[in-house]
Amino acid sequence: MSALYPEIEPYDHGLLDTGDGNLIYWEACGNPAGRPALVLHGGPGSGCSTTARRYFDPDAYRIILFDQRNCGRSLPSAADPETDLSLNTTWHLVADIERLRACLGIEAWLLFGNSWGSTLALAYAETHPERVSAVVLSGVTTTRRSEIDWLYRGMAPLFPEEWHRFRQAVSPGSQGRDEDMVAAYHRLLNDPDPETRLKAARDWHDWEAASILLADPQGLPRRWADPAYLLTRARIITHYFSNGAWLADAQLLKNAARLTGIPGILLQGRFDIEAPLVTAWELARAWPKSELSILAHAAHSTANPDISAAIVGATDRFRDI
Repeated sequence: MSALYPEIEPYDHGLLDTGDGNLIYWEACGNPAGRPALVLHGGPGSGCSTTARRYFDPDAYRIILFDQRNCGRSLPSAADPETDLSLNTTWHLVADIERLRACLGIEAWLLFGNSWGSTLALAYAETHPERVSAVVLSGVTTTRRSEIDWLYRGMAPLFPEEWHRFRQAVSPGSQGRDEDMVAAYHRLLNDPDPETRLKAARDWHDWEAASILLADPQGLPRRWADPAYLLTRARIITHYFSNGAWLADAQLLKNAARLTGIPGILLQGRFDIEAPLVTAWELARAWPKSELSILAHAAHSTANPDISAAIVGATDRFRDI
């Protein structure tokens, strides 16, 4: 089967006023009378993509996408250094999802989340299980401290040259591995000097590019050519990860019993370096009615045809339930 459904355009869109100075961009695609499904994008701070519309049968699903706070088309943008991110936390996003559900008159919806989106899907589902009909996750993360440490310390031996550049950008001449890189880049990304901020955003993404290019030699996402996008994404990621995503360590795994009764499909590439398989495996063991599918030749990127086909296969399975 084709990996993705044909390209579609939204039949409706808008800006949801959160009441605290934030406007959340949302859009609806597919069948207005179809089964509601919500897409939770990665990052945090990456914004939703047009490709994510194509993971669902547009005749069967009412597909809702939104840009999480301060990224994409939501306002104000984190690219602006004057934008205060103190009201952008995991729990603000959970509240935004619930506010959006009520605004759209949806009783319960299927959640799809990739990478950081899987963390957000779990946080929402464990808080509002009665509003979740099913869950599809790929590139599974729970944003534990160990997962953050892996991304910005543990992977260093796999990419020694890139790690050296990543460290030198914040600590010239340093040879050690003890500095908190997330905190260091968070400081630089909030520096008063615009050139300092932009360089930090580029250096941050250069480190991420090491594992992405290994898994997807076709190249980096096109959006990475936009300086405002790099600033937005890096500033939000470091804001979240320097605060442990406002989650108690391993909170989402410890509370997985709250998902009892919700069917879930977990899709994980065997060679996913950014989100190693162990997290998906542990979640599947803790979550009744979940099913783990290990994709033998896939890594983290949803651009991989095995992953995109698996996502479509999962949403097709839930289509008529």
